[in-house]
Amino acid sequence: MTKNMRSGYTTGSCAAAGTKAVLLYLQKNIISNSVSLNALSGEKLSIPIKRLTPLAGGACAEVIKDAGDDPDITNGVSIFTELHLNDTGNISFFGGKGIGTITREGMSIPVGEPAINLGPRKMITNVIREFLPENQGCDITISIPAGVELAKRTLNPVLGIKGGISVIGTSGIVRPMSEEGFKNSLTPQIDVAYAAGLFNQVFVPGKIGENIAIKLGLPKQAIIQTSNFIGHMLDYAAQKKLKSVLLVGHLGKLVKVAAGNFHTHSKISDARLETLAAYSALLGMDQSGIKKIFSCVTTEAVMPIISDYKLDDKLYPLLCQRASFRSMQHVYNDLTVGTIMVTLKGTILGMDENAKKIGRELHWNTK
Repeated sequence: MTKNMRSGYTTGSCAAAGTKAVLLYLQKNIISNSVSLNALSGEKLSIPIKRLTPLAGGACAEVIKDAGDDPDITNGVSIFTELHLNDTGNISFFGGKGIGTITREGMSIPVGEPAINLGPRKMITNVIREFLPENQGCDITISIPAGVELAKRTLNPVLGIKGGISVIGTSGIVRPMSEEGFKNSLTPQIDVAYAAGLFNQVFVPGKIGENIAIKLGLPKQAIIQTSNFIGHMLDYAAQKKLKSVLLVGHLGKLVKVAAGNFHTHSKISDARLETLAAYSALLGMDQSGIKKIFSCVTTEAVMPIISDYKLDDKLYPLLCQRASFRSMQHVYNDLTVGTIMVTLKGTILGMDENAKKIGRELHWNTK
């Protein structure tokens, strides 16, 4: 039987619900256990309010984040929304404890502002305008105390968001296991590096590639985590009009790219052994060697076979060249791609000429 996955609501929706709870109290003297509001998607939300605390000239509402069945790191944390009325007509947003501050250009929010994204700001503003006339404004302070520690498990430090997490949500709804949401959390890395003038960037699927890139002396701010979504990130890089991308990662990931697979999760694509066998045969490996490759489970297990046939110096550069070619083909040659493949221990197996050219432009240290 297929389980129906339960949706939840974003941190932005929690802050909007807290805003409505405070305004119900300030404007109508109502203390509500839950509030209803419209998500930016148009769907109706009913969000419980854990606590409302009156303050001098305002109030603060606490909402517990419910991410449904999505493995969201903010699930179950307290989100506090404090609101004070003002007579300026302006709606001003402030970040309390656990909310990060934007420190780099390239994000949708200006440098120096709290990391409260445009979607949540719009949702909160919609709620405020239900209650307040245009000539009356308010000061909104959002706090997520747990965010100080949670931020260490996000991309915020890479993006230059310091001191906490972001208040996010483009629709207001958390969809369980949302692949699109994860993809969209990765692309701002490209924006931040681009805004810093880095038009040649380094894409790494994980820690192995990142460690090699750092060892080579490549600029840390140019190193972009792609996870399994290499195709998605290449598409965005081309859209952003980057000059070049250097792919750096383990053979097991990037050999899939050489075969034209750009979503590299094992459940989506594989063909690792088939690709290694095909190119080994192209370079002269006999049937006995090909059979040995197909008897392996991992690409690491294939490496000694490649060495036995003395194909290391030919095969790995060829695979890198092919991964670069397929990547450039994927984005209609709108940018140059080079590839470096490495072992689990971080030893470089091979690279192509594009990789060497991009590396030199990034002033790498190959010694």
